[in-house]
Amino acid sequence: MLDKKNFYINGQWVKPSSSEEIKVIDPATEENCAVISLGNQQDVDAAVGAAKKAFETWAFSPKEERISLLEKLYEVYKKRWADIAEAITMEMGAPKDFSTKLQAGTGAAHIKSFIKYLKNFEFEKPLGEHAPNQRILYEPKGVCTLITPWNWPMNQVCLKVVPALASGCTMILKPSELAPLSSMILAELIDEVKFPAGVFNLVNGDGATTGNALTAHPDVNMISFTGSTRAGALISQNAAKDFKRVSLELGGKGANIIFNDADPEAIERGALRCFRNSGQSCNAPTRMLVEKSMYKEAVERLKKYAENFEVGDPKKEGEHIGPVISETQFNKIQTLIQKGIDEGAKLVAGGVGKPDGLEKGYFVKPTVFADVNNNMEVARTEIFGPVLSVMPFENEEEAIKIANDTPYGLTNYIQTQDPEKVKRVARKLRSGMVDVNGVGIAVDAPFGGYKHSGIGREAGAHGLEEFLEVKAVGGWN
Repeated sequence: MLDKKNFYINGQWVKPSSSEEIKVIDPATEENCAVISLGNQQDVDAAVGAAKKAFETWAFSPKEERISLLEKLYEVYKKRWADIAEAITMEMGAPKDFSTKLQAGTGAAHIKSFIKYLKNFEFEKPLGEHAPNQRILYEPKGVCTLITPWNWPMNQVCLKVVPALASGCTMILKPSELAPLSSMILAELIDEVKFPAGVFNLVNGDGATTGNALTAHPDVNMISFTGSTRAGALISQNAAKDFKRVSLELGGKGANIIFNDADPEAIERGALRCFRNSGQSCNAPTRMLVEKSMYKEAVERLKKYAENFEVGDPKKEGEHIGPVISETQFNKIQTLIQKGIDEGAKLVAGGVGKPDGLEKGYFVKPTVFADVNNNMEVARTEIFGPVLSVMPFENEEEAIKIANDTPYGLTNYIQTQDPEKVKRVARKLRSGMVDVNGVGIAVDAPFGGYKHSGIGREAGAHGLEEFLEVKAVGGWN
């Protein structure tokens, strides 16, 4: 079992002030794989104090210095790529190939992308030709609390840490206590690159103790959080007390609208996107809306696809899904699958219980419900497991109405070969992102949602601007 009890504060690995520990569980084996510490108020105070002190100079560091350090970070990240992937497989059960290509790969992609945007970003620029003595300045927001989830650990950490560094902010990262190991490797890389002491700090812990201390701390200027909508609401309440800036990337219940002129792979591609990462993606298309003329065929194809979809050991190579993150999450998914059955949805594939031959580990059967309606809990709740709800629609207007009838608004999907239909429907879908025909959303496109899916945007230029305040100066000559 790995001993990862130290925190990274003010440029050093230090012992925590508390002796309380948290066990990290390998979800494929249900066994302890590491131990971390539970950060308390004293640890948080030390980290925030270091970040506040470092901000005095880092906020005014030359852009060229930040670019140079981030370029070095990218190089050392590539050298530890395999270690990061292995840690992700251990801590959250992502299969080996998936961890290497996508989980670790997205982290590298975001570092590279933010370097590009930092190089081109103008932190000072004129308001316009009409006002030659008016200047717009973009300045770092200050000390940032960064709280990240377990489902895409490096992706989400790099979407926060890298633009915060690039903007001139200082920070305290609290990764999920369920999957902290890859984040601790990133802290090792930041230490190796020699960012100034106090610019980046890492304190482990849970939400109730450590997260609450970080989000309520009076010297924190901004909170960037990715996680559940419930936790996002609690964090917003903490932040509102002293008007902290808040960026929230929360839940989703994406609709995948399959029109009868969709390409031949659309049905299976939609199921794959739902099941991938064991369904643990906020932007997963978990509601499949199918035009009635092809609904019966779609259900038959989904049954065959789900029944043949492989679930297995994350440490082996190949295309399959691993376990879900924890016993708590496994039990929640099982309860919701049973709820779907009890509410009258037609169970097409999967169901409660573990897949055959996988009695140990938090493995879930890829599950498909047909004849779902939007009043059922399986259609309204973010299950965060490999569970797909399928429902029919008559026409374009009904599809849009069903898709928008949700508290969430993160990512919706459209499958059609009609470009004019794409434009009509995309404009009417109430979501921050729309993926058409499996093209995907670019790594530097703004990532975020409407309604209960959050506030703000991550990635690319928009992600950098999340960490910047705007100042207008008159009389700049």
